Amino acid sequence: MNIIDLHCDVLWKLSIAEEPLNFRNAPQLQANLERLKQGKVKVQFFAIFVDEDIPQGRKYLEALRQIELFQTQVLAPNPEMVHITDWHQLETLQEGEIGAVLTLEGCDAIGADLFKLQAILDAGVKLVGLTWNNENAVAYGAQNDPNLGLKDIAKEVVALLNERDILIDVSHLNMQGFWDVLPIAKHIIASHSNARALCDHPRNLTDEQAKALVEHGGHIHLVYYPEFIVNPTESATMQALIQHFVHLANVVGIENLGLGSDFDGIHQFVENLQNASQTQNLLEKLQEHFTKDEVKGIASNNFLSYVKKIKK
Repeated sequence: MNIIDLHCDVLWKLSIAEEPLNFRNAPQLQANLERLKQGKVKVQFFAIFVDEDIPQGRKYLEALRQIELFQTQVLAPNPEMVHITDWHQLETLQEGEIGAVLTLEGCDAIGADLFKLQAILDAGVKLVGLTWNNENAVAYGAQNDPNLGLKDIAKEVVALLNERDILIDVSHLNMQGFWDVLPIAKHIIASHSNARALCDHPRNLTDEQAKALVEHGGHIHLVYYPEFIVNPTESATMQALIQHFVHLANVVGIENLGLGSDFDGIHQFVENLQNASQTQNLLEKLQEHFTKDEVKGIASNNFLSYVKKIKK
């Protein structure tokens, strides 16, 4: 089955490497090109992630540097990688081609400057999260006080994203930020989050959040990071991850679920799911709980249906 994966941190891994890494086959990259092919990943989303420790004055330049790495290391040497700048391209990918979608994981890089956001969007970014885990000029992250809402500039940021039909990602927002952005976001999604009912972590969604997200037209893509799957004393088995799919399918419907691996942003793994080449293992196990067509939906078809509504 072909896969659409809404989150990986390959660009960050390329940016911090002491020696240049080859995107095609570097073993340090959990989602390198060879592994994407082996796992039948047809579309991979690549996040621009700027580390919180980088001084604010350098964060925008770091974002631009990762965009350059996307262009020079992911796209240019690998003609089978197709930069997706229009959702219509998902329907025209040829055999052997892999769609590459650029995203922004948190607005730290822009400070309070909308012109910087416009420039980043002009590079082809199709999905934006307002925060990573920590506070920035726009909003508060999952590790901040859950009662703090969006900041004043957030409405301008969201208006710009809405104007350009950019997906707004809530995976790293704090609780009040989630409820604040929900009614004003045109296209909303959780790119890599699980069910808080099964694993009580602020990066996961409560059942109430999950229902509200889907009621506003959103989707939930589940993540493979053990910390978001089980409590620290438990083992992150494949079955434990699948229980999140089962739970959320019961809460919001399986047609609203997808995949968001977080490969290259994680250092702990589910058994038999340690890199992109092993993603079919998850799909095989999911077929023990869902029909083949339902699993195809999780793998890619649900997201394709989601973006068709955007195109309309």
